[in-house]
Amino acid sequence: MSRFTFTSESVSEGHPDKVCDYISDSVLDACFEQDPRSRVACETLVKSDHVVLAGEITTNARLDYERIVRQAVKEIGYTDPSEPFCDTTLKLISLITKQSNEIDQGVTETTSQSGDQGAGDQGIMFGYATDESPEMMPLPILLAHKLTKGMATDRKSGKFPWLRPDSKSQVSLTYDGNQPVEVTAVVVSTQHTRDVDQKKITEYVREVLGPRELGQWWNNKLTLYVNPTGSFIHGGPSADAGVTGRKIIVDSYGGWGRHGGGAFSGKDPSKVDRSSAYFCRYVAKQVVASGLAKKAEIQVGYAIGMAKPVSVKVDTFGTGDERAAAEFVMNNFDFRPRAIVEKLNLLRPIYRQTTNYGHFGRPGLPWETVEKAAAVAK
Repeated sequence: MSRFTFTSESVSEGHPDKVCDYISDSVLDACFEQDPRSRVACETLVKSDHVVLAGEITTNARLDYERIVRQAVKEIGYTDPSEPFCDTTLKLISLITKQSNEIDQGVTETTSQSGDQGAGDQGIMFGYATDESPEMMPLPILLAHKLTKGMATDRKSGKFPWLRPDSKSQVSLTYDGNQPVEVTAVVVSTQHTRDVDQKKITEYVREVLGPRELGQWWNNKLTLYVNPTGSFIHGGPSADAGVTGRKIIVDSYGGWGRHGGGAFSGKDPSKVDRSSAYFCRYVAKQVVASGLAKKAEIQVGYAIGMAKPVSVKVDTFGTGDERAAAEFVMNNFDFRPRAIVEKLNLLRPIYRQTTNYGHFGRPGLPWETVEKAAAVAK
């Protein structure tokens, strides 16, 4: 289709699933603060006044799980003791065990059959980049993240005290060919206090949030839906259950670039679900930045315990020289897990900052760096 509309969604840090992601990444960072060689696969479930931690962690770090969980929930903003889910009153259940020795022997260099650090699991990972925004991200997801992050900023500043942590956004953008033309629809749902009505929230979105966050992409002709059910008082884990890893499309490209299915949060970089997806994004950005294509997608496949990937594929969607792009990738990038960890310096506590508003398209993250041509090599 030469003209079409594409929609992406974002959810805030107070969404129940994102609460779980943030807790899981907080546990991961706490491990790395003390032991960079920690092996972590931390899952979280929240519902009402309960937080359940489960998974496998092998570390020399001494962890106070209760302190980590309460601090994460406090930072998100669930601090009202009149609600079931509150940082000071929640109940924690921990079901953490150590990592399987059979997985460990395949990942550890000295015991793996490949003689190198092997992939922590089989799987496929994707990375995507496009020149349609300075961040090299698809615009629909980029704009949706701006709306949810903007609401969180307004809530924490105290300027709009009726805002509560749980919120969502959705942006529909019309394209003509490969060019974004205009935003045609925006959906915003935000949890709020009882003393504010739908009309006031709509005025906030129409007059403050939308124009400020969408900038040139905001227009008065777009269709706007704000809290379409009429009210959104009951939200967050007090109302709905959340689980780590359920927002993988929000975390990545909003449905535009493909996704291999593996979640990111709570996993140390020996898990290629996370580290290789980050590296594929990094490589895709280098392809676009080098001028070889306007859009690029990298796919990599791994076998558990093996260091070298079973496949690497480059797709430029007809926007560049695909053969040259493939040669550039194969000649300049090393997709072995250990090489990825070293290239991006991943054995450090940087993961809590990735949890919310997308793992891609934000400055300061090592996989978002655009290297000079001479510095791209292995």
